[in-house]
Amino acid sequence: MNMRDTLSLAYRTIRSNRLRTGITVAIIALGIAALIGINTAIQAMSQKFMESFSSMGANGFTIRYRTAFRFDRGGVTKEKKGGRKLKKSNTNKPITKIQAEEFKERYNYPAKVSLSLNGGNGNAVAYGNKKTNPTVYIRGGDENYLELNGYTVVAGRNLNELDVSTGRNVCMLGKDVADKLFGSNEEAPLDKMVRINNIGFRVIGVLGEKGSQFGQSMDNVIVTSYNSVRRFFASSAQQSFSIGVKSNSIADIETAIGEAEGIFRVIRKNDIKEEDNFLIDKSDAFVEMFLRQMGWLTGSAVVIGFITLAGAAIGLMNIMLVAVTERTKEVGLVKAIGGKQKNIRWQFLLEAILISLLGAVFGILLGVLLGNSVSILMSTGFVVPWAWVFLGIIICTAVGLAAGIYPALKASRLNPIEALRYE
Repeated sequence: MNMRDTLSLAYRTIRSNRLRTGITVAIIALGIAALIGINTAIQAMSQKFMESFSSMGANGFTIRYRTAFRFDRGGVTKEKKGGRKLKKSNTNKPITKIQAEEFKERYNYPAKVSLSLNGGNGNAVAYGNKKTNPTVYIRGGDENYLELNGYTVVAGRNLNELDVSTGRNVCMLGKDVADKLFGSNEEAPLDKMVRINNIGFRVIGVLGEKGSQFGQSMDNVIVTSYNSVRRFFASSAQQSFSIGVKSNSIADIETAIGEAEGIFRVIRKNDIKEEDNFLIDKSDAFVEMFLRQMGWLTGSAVVIGFITLAGAAIGLMNIMLVAVTERTKEVGLVKAIGGKQKNIRWQFLLEAILISLLGAVFGILLGVLLGNSVSILMSTGFVVPWAWVFLGIIICTAVGLAAGIYPALKASRLNPIEALRYE
């Protein structure tokens, strides 16, 4: 018997025991599906979050007010400066308009700076007899806000310095708002007067589609100047400003951050022995932190997968041992017509490996499909975690070898005379 004959015999044996094979394949498939599915979902989420939070690119960072919910650049809080332990600042107050504008004026590093203020997310916008739901986000920015936040203007124009300094009633509509009030014609909203919470604003531009973030549409938004937000949205006037900075080159990012930190510590009146009373976040810092926090999901998938595969290996070994007992006479016949021990060993080993690999194939397909249900919900591309796919195949091959080696040895050592007389 050559290897081809041995493989053919192993395959026919598997086909003749479909129920037993199917149960074992299903157990193995569940373990691999858990492993592949969770890692596919994590990869899809990673892709989406990188798209959502890195709109400024790797050369952007944001200066924020230090709130209870906090994450800093790189996710590691500085404890020392110049070899000295820093004490907590007692001047931790929101970033004011004066401080933000002073930073923009004094920051002379080659970079673009944008000031922004949140105007809330419970706003209704109306035009004529049409009205949106009271869920529209208002964002107050300046002439650089769109570029640093990943928006584009598809019709009309951006805010200019005069719009910002005078705080006049002009705005740009996000795609969802424009479609709701004016239909699909991008030019239709221009120079029209819309009412935001019954306050009139003239539309100067329409924004291109940006998509969603955490399941929330980034196109259900109106962008106006931060002075307009302070003027008309009293509840937002006490909120903290955010300062976005985009350096000209990725190579300059750390120098740009250091320069910004030094200037803003002076503006915020930080004592030399105090820690910063503000945060500087790289544009991808949240993604990195989020993915670190999600690392336990990968660990859970590995644990669940290996526990299931360990159970499957034990079950497969038992099935192969039963197969040895059932086919004792067949083994004796093979030996009687000249089959060698290695032929018997390879037949049983190949059966175990083929069953494991069948489980791997079905498990990988199921896992990729389940994992990509997350990518469909998050509107990302189809994801295949190739590293985990190949690892799953290797693991299943190892499971087949581990489960089949003892039954294969037992079958190969049967006495042909005794095996032929076995009933």
